[in-house]
Amino acid sequence: MQEWVLGCSDSWSMAGSGSSMLYSFLLFIVILSLQEMYRGKLASTELFTIFGGFISSLLFLVSLTFIGNFQETSGMKTGWGAVIIAEGIALIAASTVHRVCITTCFLFSAGLLYEVNKLSGTMLSKSESKARRL
Repeated sequence: MQEWVLGCSDSWSMAGSGSSMLYSFLLFIVILSLQEMYRGKLASTELFTIFGGFISSLLFLVSLTFIGNFQETSGMKTGWGAVIIAEGIALIAASTVHRVCITTCFLFSAGLLYEVNKLSGTMLSKSESKARRL
């Protein structure tokens, strides 16, 4: 218990794995529900179809967060398997809207994955430099 308190004392603004997993699951349900409610509108024009792909890429992001946090709380190592599963989920959701949404979802997801990886590297280097100072 003391380790947990010491580990969390520095980062009050960051959510723990359990709460982050819950929030990402709830966001996934809300985004998927709204996407399915408005799939006719999303498939109506080219611009809305591209927007539908972007919405599906947000599903990729929250499902990747859920899977990563689940693996972390289970003690499993997170890797490319989580990315592939999350992308599969997002592409299946995109296919329910329009065929073009599948392509745009894949492209937007690749961009989001690049940004998440870059952000993760930045946060890791900051935490390592903080650990060296202690």
